Amino acid sequence: MEYKDYYAILGVDKNSSQADIKKAYRKLAKKYHPDANKGDKKSEEKFKEINEAFEVLGNEEKKKKYDMFGQSGNFYQGMDFDPSEFGFGGFGGRGHTYTYTTGNGDFSDFFNMFFGGGAGSGSAFGFDDIFGNSTRTRHNTRSYSQQPGQDIESETQVDIKEAYNGSKKQFTIDTGMGKQSISVTIPAGITPGKKIKLKGQGLPGPTGVKGDLYIKIQIKPDPKFILNGLDITSVLEILPWDAYFGTDKIVETLDGKIKLKVPPQIQSGNKIKVPNKGYKDMQGKRGNLYVEIKIVNPSSLPPEGEEAYRKLKDLITNN
Repeated sequence: MEYKDYYAILGVDKNSSQADIKKAYRKLAKKYHPDANKGDKKSEEKFKEINEAFEVLGNEEKKKKYDMFGQSGNFYQGMDFDPSEFGFGGFGGRGHTYTYTTGNGDFSDFFNMFFGGGAGSGSAFGFDDIFGNSTRTRHNTRSYSQQPGQDIESETQVDIKEAYNGSKKQFTIDTGMGKQSISVTIPAGITPGKKIKLKGQGLPGPTGVKGDLYIKIQIKPDPKFILNGLDITSVLEILPWDAYFGTDKIVETLDGKIKLKVPPQIQSGNKIKVPNKGYKDMQGKRGNLYVEIKIVNPSSLPPEGEEAYRKLKDLITNN
């Protein structure tokens, strides 16, 4: 039987991390995917081989058992070896004779010898038998056609009003299989860090069935509306005399414009609380709006205005 060197197939070494193994798999899956190689049987077989390798190396338990067997011989990719020497079913050995039956036609006999299940009256003789597990365990493998694809995650930013009111956005993301343009419905009241699930928009599995795509939403910083939890702070610039005598001002909220009463003798940096005019989340919970006062001087004054300022300065200084 031909030995399958899964590390060589994915182009990684035995010390590679799961992240490196997954990265190598995605790169090769993209290259040999049937959608990118229409009618190319060699690419189709290569794609199956890549998925088989990842089925083992991408699973910590399977990888550990595979490595244990690999240490028992100096095996390499494509090498012929005699399974009966290691006590595998259907090949005799260890005083027993087993009828080996392939448990999964979409994976190689090599894979099914280790991880597949028997059929009929025969049994598969696998890793647990080789390494002395007193209770024989049948390792049933999910049908190749049932294997899901991989979920992927992306992140995007939206304006605070788009998040507050809900919107439909078109995004271009890199799925690992190339750039893809997708349409996403942003639910009204989504909060930063929440994820939107797009079913079937992830990476494809061995048979092309795709996983899911998760879009993490972040809200762009907005100088008009500073979001803190569900509370919003906005800045209102007023002239010195309005700050002293008080005034009515029109201010913008996420729901539109409202009239705000500014009390007399307010100081720069003071905040006016407007209840229930903050951000409203998807459950209907709502924060408050805090209008921060910023006193600004006019950019220019007529001569009589400057004279009035001088007199005011002298009056305050002398008192």
